[in-house]
Amino acid sequence: MSLELKQVTKIIGADTHIYPTSLTLQRGGINILLGTTLAGKTTLMQLMAGLERPTAGEIWFDGKNVTGTPVQQRNVSMVYQQFINYPNFTVFDNIASPLRVAGLDGTEINKRVKQVAELLKISTMLERRPSELSGGQQQRTAMARALVKDSDLILLDEPLANLDFKLREELREELPRLFAERNCIVVYATTEPAEALQFAGHTAALHEGRVTQFGPTGDIYRRPIDLTSARVLSEPPINIAKVIKRGTQFVLTDNVKWRAPKGLSKLADGDYTIGIRPHHVSPAKSSSKNLPIEGTVQVAELSGSESIIHFNAYGNAWVSLSHGVHPFMAGEQATLYADIDRCLYFDADKRLIVN
Repeated sequence: MSLELKQVTKIIGADTHIYPTSLTLQRGGINILLGTTLAGKTTLMQLMAGLERPTAGEIWFDGKNVTGTPVQQRNVSMVYQQFINYPNFTVFDNIASPLRVAGLDGTEINKRVKQVAELLKISTMLERRPSELSGGQQQRTAMARALVKDSDLILLDEPLANLDFKLREELREELPRLFAERNCIVVYATTEPAEALQFAGHTAALHEGRVTQFGPTGDIYRRPIDLTSARVLSEPPINIAKVIKRGTQFVLTDNVKWRAPKGLSKLADGDYTIGIRPHHVSPAKSSSKNLPIEGTVQVAELSGSESIIHFNAYGNAWVSLSHGVHPFMAGEQATLYADIDRCLYFDADKRLIVN
């Protein structure tokens, strides 16, 4: 079973919402659409579901062209960020509604509703109405309605965004297990790189209506094909700086330079861009290879388990993310240490240079 987008484009008026996009999504695991707000995630999902028709291109499902097939004729479920339930129905009736539309008998409906309610831990709430539920319980009800249908395609559009932290963490752990044994394709949209990494699976990095890279999430994180993909899959933002290669060295400033990695030693001299993820920049030196970065602290965000330090260095805004509490004052001069072995190098076209 697969969902294939073939050069799908969506143009509304003078605006291109989705540039020509080709993707093949398979069952097994969760397929992630990752990007900022307005990157095109919801539009892509609406095209996949049949809620919108592409301006150009085709959508194929399980070997059949479904480009013009309306959503009512597809076996698809969608859960939105803003959970939607029927206010006058009980939880049981909300979950059962798509089964009744499909004409299933009462015994089968009762069996399926109870199974999915138990899975989502809302069995004790089946006689309540949505107004009697918490936000998390209402979202679980909406998700149960999508799951009970046994859809071929399940689309989840930032379904955890409005939930509290604890519930988000619980559902992030549960969701892969919920879909593990289902014969369906799951597509999950999020703005959070950490969520994509936690789900693993495959990720489509989206930026301004373009899929910049698609593949196993870990591969994109470790080897983004370009700087745009590296930025999409980095929170806090990846640290970016211009450098010059001179002979066997990369030079950030006259006082900050390092030997080129073996694989890049023969790279032509000239201008390049480096990227270092925030958790590879630390207030504490861990190796003799660490590169000292001197800067001025702008903000220090401290929690019980980690510190996020924003600082300016050599004309660039940098971020450090490290375990533990590292107190700094705004305006303080500080030296932080970059694990230069984790550095990513990009050419003039911002494409990754593999070393």
